[in-house]
Amino acid sequence: MKAVILLAALLLVTSRLEAQEHHHGDAAATQAELDPATRAMSQGHDEPHHMGPHMHLSTLREPGSGDQERAEAVVEQARPAVEKYRDYRVALADGYRIFLPNVPQKMYHVTNYGHAAAAAVMFDPARPTSLLYEKHGSDYTLIGVMYTAPVGFTEDQLNQRIPLSVAQWHQHVNMCRPPRGREREMFGPHPQFGLAGSIATQAECDAAGGTFLPHVFGWMVHMYPWEKAPDAIWSVERQRSDMAAGGEHAGHDHGDRAGAEHH
Repeated sequence: MKAVILLAALLLVTSRLEAQEHHHGDAAATQAELDPATRAMSQGHDEPHHMGPHMHLSTLREPGSGDQERAEAVVEQARPAVEKYRDYRVALADGYRIFLPNVPQKMYHVTNYGHAAAAAVMFDPARPTSLLYEKHGSDYTLIGVMYTAPVGFTEDQLNQRIPLSVAQWHQHVNMCRPPRGREREMFGPHPQFGLAGSIATQAECDAAGGTFLPHVFGWMVHMYPWEKAPDAIWSVERQRSDMAAGGEHAGHDHGDRAGAEHH
């Protein structure tokens, strides 16, 4: 089952990376844009804000004047806007796409690439990049949304979208993609490659024959708008749990898309 979840995440991220390159040019150009941001993001962060070498969280700030009200305004705009997507078929009709509907996952991301592109230049709480679902039988239960922001955003820019005293954004970082044909090596008990792998530097990845990705996508944050308390709506622990369980992108790659079925 663990291998299946990792494979699902692998293919999940493959699809997103291909979409990202479609919107932002070829891989070389994209990497050239990421490198300066990678160097900047790798400096000055304390260990508590990292989840190992492959995960980075934004710094939790002290509450500022109006922060809670701004965060509540995001929730109040999002909740009615996505209420209709409790029926996942409505989301599909509106252009959202389910990642790997036939592969068991803790949480399914249903993504609108138009919203993802728009999020690079503006923030609209009513147009989340992804809807988050749990699956029960043949039906999907909407539990939350995911917002995204460009990889080069500073934390001050993230704070303008959602106060960092309330929510913590995350990034997937320092991934070594295995050489083509060796993807299964990510599924062993002590993998070298992927976001569960031991390789976390460019030099190590080069030596292993892999392709180093300092960032995989940009910033992301989950929000659970039907929870009651702010801590539950913006739960960092739930976000961490979803990621650790393979509900997000635990086994990143940019290889083949075999089996990546979408409705």
